Amino acid sequence: MPAREERPAAATLTALKALLAMSEGDAAGAVPLFAALKQAVAFDRAIILANDTVGITVFASEPAVEARDRLEGFVVRNFLEVTHLAAGEDKAQAGLSSLVAFDECALLFPLSLGNRVAIAILIRAAGGMQFGEDETTIARVLSSASLSRLAGDARPASAAPQAGGAVNLYANIQDQRLFKVILDHLPISLTVQDSSGRFILANAMAAADLAVSAERLVGSSPGDFLSPEDALSRREWEQGVISGGKTITAETVVADHEGRRVLLTSHTPVFITSNNLLISSSVDITEHREIERRLSERAHIDKLTGLPDRLRIQEHAEQIIRNERAPFAIAFIDLDNFKHVNDYYSHAIGDAVLIKIGERVAAKLRPGDMLARISGDEFVLLLHGIDGREAAEPLIAQVLSDLKQPFYIEGFEIFSSCSIGVSFYPAHGDNYETLRRNADGAMYGAKGRAKGQAMYFDDGLGKRIAARMEAEQRLRLAIRDRRFVCAFQPKVDIHSHDVVGFETLVRWRDSDGEIHMPGQFISLAVELGLINPITNFVLNETLASIDRLDAAFGPGKSVSINIGAKQTGDLAFMHTVIETIKSSGHADRLVLELTEDAIIEQGVFQSEILPFLRKIGVKISIDDFGTGYSSLSALADITADELKIDRSFITRIHERPRSQSVLKAIESLGHTLGMDMVAEGVESAEELIYLQTATRIRFAQGFYFSKPVYLDDMRSGTIVGGRTSEVRSSAIQDRISGRLRAPAAARSR
Repeated sequence: MPAREERPAAATLTALKALLAMSEGDAAGAVPLFAALKQAVAFDRAIILANDTVGITVFASEPAVEARDRLEGFVVRNFLEVTHLAAGEDKAQAGLSSLVAFDECALLFPLSLGNRVAIAILIRAAGGMQFGEDETTIARVLSSASLSRLAGDARPASAAPQAGGAVNLYANIQDQRLFKVILDHLPISLTVQDSSGRFILANAMAAADLAVSAERLVGSSPGDFLSPEDALSRREWEQGVISGGKTITAETVVADHEGRRVLLTSHTPVFITSNNLLISSSVDITEHREIERRLSERAHIDKLTGLPDRLRIQEHAEQIIRNERAPFAIAFIDLDNFKHVNDYYSHAIGDAVLIKIGERVAAKLRPGDMLARISGDEFVLLLHGIDGREAAEPLIAQVLSDLKQPFYIEGFEIFSSCSIGVSFYPAHGDNYETLRRNADGAMYGAKGRAKGQAMYFDDGLGKRIAARMEAEQRLRLAIRDRRFVCAFQPKVDIHSHDVVGFETLVRWRDSDGEIHMPGQFISLAVELGLINPITNFVLNETLASIDRLDAAFGPGKSVSINIGAKQTGDLAFMHTVIETIKSSGHADRLVLELTEDAIIEQGVFQSEILPFLRKIGVKISIDDFGTGYSSLSALADITADELKIDRSFITRIHERPRSQSVLKAIESLGHTLGMDMVAEGVESAEELIYLQTATRIRFAQGFYFSKPVYLDDMRSGTIVGGRTSEVRSSAIQDRISGRLRAPAAARSR
């Protein structure tokens, strides 16, 4: 390499004078400046760029060749940063930090040409020696002078900085390269936009995120890569962030050749020397979101079957509704009598059956379908792209058929079936919960019609489901607000005409005053699991009414309440009943009326509950006898006190010889077992006369004697009597003596 050529110190002064001439608007001073610089600094070419109203102008160059070609691209584009910076040293320095154009670029410094901003670039010949310390000092002097002009500083241009006072203009080419390398190696995407939305700075990661080159990115705006509508929306959003003055963080989804990526971007508005800028930094969180998705899926997987759970299938359906709006069907699958599998084979076998069911149905799924287990023996099947019954029927029929095939588990051949209800999007709902509820309602309709079948939701079924839901809600409110009352129906000795006891019957008094009979809500309460609080209410009201019943009809009368079959096997509930009765002091007055299946079934009631009831003195009555599954062998083991013959055997008994024969058999059985017999539903004098004259049945109750009466009516003397005015009159008169008389015809016999 040639030795460094010594240059006279006076060359610096000459260069400064030329600079001052250009600063005062003397464009012709460019040539003297080049000549002066040649004397002060060794360079191969010098170029001056200046901004004007239309963009960037190559103001002067030496030699005056290939300047535009050499500067096409990075330098010219990045010079835009300087043109949009306000006059000021800090802004100029920030802009200069990104002006490294190519490897040969040696020194660069700002100039002011009148009202225009300019940059002087000194280019060393390729392979030539780097600028030395003296040459760098001269460049710093020139930079300091021009920056003073840009900032409106009154200091003379010839005033050089003192030793040790750094003017940080990245004059050392290594500093500029380092800055660029740092930016491009940041693990985040970084951009700076000016007030008009154009990128004035962008690193390599930002260019990669937007799938464009860095050269194309700087000087462009986000709108250049978006549709006109999206560009306008984006611009309005950016202006809102800048005007808001606060950092905004948001997730953005971008697409590239590798697929969709998720960026977490922080947008920070800054204000520097009268300029509003928007600094945006982005981190790729695609992998993080994917991990979250997988963890979420694992969290919403049924542990027994490995199928999605209720939340996962809901998310899947809502995603289809939100993103695709494609039609689909929701099939609610409920296994028939699955409890019997658990009870007979064991819960372990039952679990194995559930796993096999999931595998069998899932094996037939199509792309986009999903099967989920949402509770014990309930599954939900989503059939993608199914828009109506005609398309769904073959698939649903296949599921029904598959689940009727036996399962072979641990040496057992286990048969099962299912009932299915189906609803369709969008015909039957615009959200998953509505669709599931409608499919659930259709499934219950299928079970009510015949198990092992499917039912498809329709408007008529929808109205019935809506009515049922309304009834459910009203019943729940009635229980909460205790909108129930008790009525008491007398039990009469048909020979002595004495009232020997009462049956407590519950009524639901609605908020509008309407009275609902038990047949209108008891079954619903049992199905919803709400019967226990109703029974507790009846029990407490009955115990609280005994003194008033004694005052009206005399002491010692028994009082019966009804207990459901499912309740008798509920140990916790029955122990509560026993404790309530025991603490009342009226256990010997209480009769629990139970249905045949509750009495005959050899379960916890017979083994654990009945002994307690016997111990405290409570009597047991078999209600509605003859309508259940009684057998002579089962009846022989019953330890009940009373047999209530169902009204179906009593109605028009005097005209029905076959019913008379059955009644005689029941009467003989009850008499042999030592149980009192009560005929239910006596409504006519002819029925009463037959019981009095042709049977040994002693007790009866029914509308012929009295309808169920409220306590307040008893007190006011308005008990309803029989079918004739004589009976009504005598019933009222005998209220005090506690006797209800039979008609004269019956008494005469």
